[in-house]
Parts: sequence; structure tokens; C-alpha cells
Amino acid sequence: MIFKDKTVIITGGSEGVGAAAARKFADAGANLLLVARGKKKLDAIAEDLRDKTQVEIFPMDVSDATACSDLFKKAQFEFGRIDVLVNNAGFHERGAAETVAAVDMGRMIDVNLKAPIMLSRLALPYLRDAGGGAIINIGSLAGRAPVPNSATYSASKSGLRAFTYAMYEELRGSGIKIAIVSPGPIDTGFIMSDIDQVSDLTFSQPISTADDVAQAILDLCGNEQRERSIPAISGLLTTLMYLFPWLSPRVRPFFERKGARVKRKLKAQARQ
Repeated sequence: MIFKDKTVIITGGSEGVGAAAARKFADAGANLLLVARGKKKLDAIAEDLRDKTQVEIFPMDVSDATACSDLFKKAQFEFGRIDVLVNNAGFHERGAAETVAAVDMGRMIDVNLKAPIMLSRLALPYLRDAGGGAIINIGSLAGRAPVPNSATYSASKSGLRAFTYAMYEELRGSGIKIAIVSPGPIDTGFIMSDIDQVSDLTFSQPISTADDVAQAILDLCGNEQRERSIPAISGLLTTLMYLFPWLSPRVRPFFERKGARVKRKLKAQARQ
């Protein structure tokens, strides 16, 4: 897809993967509407990118249905068209299901699953009016192979993956592409600032950068893939776990030991 003068909406656009994607889309000439709850961080990245392209911000909670509708009205008013929606906003409260507050479980479903479903539905008329476009959802390897102590998060990402695959078939031939990026651990504050609570199993997989995931987002806008796992070897591993569920409990201790070693190394580096 050529992004010059196209309009891209990015939720969770103030930091991490969302900010990295905003920079890549800006470099490609797209107009941006960045969404997050915190106005201060949105203002900072918008100011940083305005020498490259037009950038508007929209502070909101993506689980607010009224705000979701208003978001598209603002994008249409500011830019006259909407071409790409990136559902990147996420929330994760880690811990055994019995220890996580019910309200936090509900918020994980609201932010990680309900919001991108609502936003995808609301985007469709605008994408059709623009002559086509793309919806890119940010999933997780945890949605392909559920991770203990992340049960609700895994469920939300698994649901998002199922929604994406079903919508891909519904939209076939429409000119509207929907796809999902399923990364493993990413070197952002989403996990690094909460490293003690992140499962050892997570760190058994290669750590990607926010730029790696951002590039996958741009690539998926213009190719025929429904899903991109990052890294690819981890995607293959999670597929094996899904196809052969008896394999998971047998190999998990090995990967947990490996992840624990990586976590200790990362914490030592942080102290230095």
C-alpha cells in the first residue's frame, strides 16, 4: 500500500509499538490520528512528528463506545478519509487467575478484545468510502499458545485472533484487508517495566523491538498475509503446541528454565 496522504488511526499510539508505527507511517507520508488515554505523551510524539506529516491526537479510553464513534468522526473531519486502523492499545494485569481482581480481568477483555472489535466495525464504512484500506490488530503469541499467569490476557488475544481470521474471510474481495500481528516479548515498557511479574516462559522466546513489530504492521497493510508471528520461529513453535497439546507440558519446564536465565540477565543489565 502507498501511504502518501492516506489517513492512519493508531490506538495506543503514544509509546512502544504504537509510537514506532506512527514514526514509520509518518516517514511514508501518511496523516496520523494518534489515540491513547494520556494527553501529555500524545502531545509529545505528535510534536515530534509534525515536521514530517499532519498529526492529530484524540485522548480517550478505547473501551468507551461513544468515544470510539467520535474518533472516526474526528478523523473524517480532520483529514476527509480513513485508510488504515491499527488496533494496538493493550492492557495486561499479570498473575494467577485467582489473584487477579475481577475488574482487571474485565478491563483486559474490554481493552484487548471488545475495543478492537468495536473499532473494526466502526471503521468499515469509512474504509469503504475511501475505496478500501486495512485494519491491523496487534495480538500476541500468548493468543496462539496460552501462557499460565496470563490466562485472561491469553483469552483476549486468542479471541482477537479468531475475530481477525473470521473477518478476513468476510471481507475477501472487498478491498479491505484485515490481519493480525502476533509478537512474542517486545523490548518496551509493556513488559520491561513489569519484568518480575512477567512469566519466565515469555522470556524463553527471542525479544523483538518495537520497530520490528511496526514494520510488520506496515507490511501487512499491503500483502495477502492474515497473520505475522514475530519472530517466525516462535510462531512455528506455538503452532506445534496447538496441534499437539500433549507436547506443551513436556517442553514447558525447559523453556521456563531458559526464560528464567534470560530474565536474570536482563535484570542484571538493568541494574548496571
